Amino acid sequence: MFQRKNKPQTGKHKTELTFGEHLDELRKMLMKVSLCVMFFMGLIFCFKDTVFGFLLAPCQSDFISFRALRELIGKFGLETNIYTSNIELITTDVSSQFMAHLSASFYIGLLLASPYVLYELMRYITPALYNNEKKYAFRILISVYGLFILGMIISYLVLFPVSCRFLSSYNVSPNVKALISLDSYLSLFVSLTFLMGLVFQLPVIALSLAKIGVIDSSLMTNYRKHAFILIVVLSAIITPPDILTLIIVSIPLYILYEVSVLGVKWLCNKN
Repeated sequence: MFQRKNKPQTGKHKTELTFGEHLDELRKMLMKVSLCVMFFMGLIFCFKDTVFGFLLAPCQSDFISFRALRELIGKFGLETNIYTSNIELITTDVSSQFMAHLSASFYIGLLLASPYVLYELMRYITPALYNNEKKYAFRILISVYGLFILGMIISYLVLFPVSCRFLSSYNVSPNVKALISLDSYLSLFVSLTFLMGLVFQLPVIALSLAKIGVIDSSLMTNYRKHAFILIVVLSAIITPPDILTLIIVSIPLYILYEVSVLGVKWLCNKN
């Protein structure tokens, strides 16, 4: 049962909450979290131009990643006429732009509120944990959150812009003209960003498995080649069939694997 040692009862400290009191604590936490998300959602809603300037930036040929890639290729004296066109978006429903504004405000508001959400979550569950469990739970939570944000950044700068370019330019016939809707654009943006955030949890998963004795550093080292092949296959699945994109996505994922090996080795030596 969750512990609440600061709640008095008939002159003594009450050490356990009843089931109803747990539900009341959960209700209060959800209420605080909901109000925080709604606050940030309303705040983001007021900055429409800034928000959609950020979200739609990968549609432009002067997006930071495309400029950097053209400059890098140009240094080798190669053709730099890539990603030089803009992607035009359309809407096919009367309310689609307003609904897109609402959904974008919600997702970004949830992201901005996430530190407070995690704080409330930890404050709710930590009374039920021992001191050593609290330490590990806090470390895992910080690691998961940091890696998820890193995955989102990689998706925004690399995976999503290239994937969107490829999918929007792909056609099955010259007679079929692609008209990209704002809704499909935002849907792809959210799904790829969330997917990369999940993929970047590899070190946390590896350390957790090592902690319970399922894997160790020697196992990960011996199967390094197999892991590299799996990473390339996974990158091929989540990226368009373009060798450059495949390499760009595979490199950080393999670096994460090597970081996981070092982390598992440190954990095994510590134990």
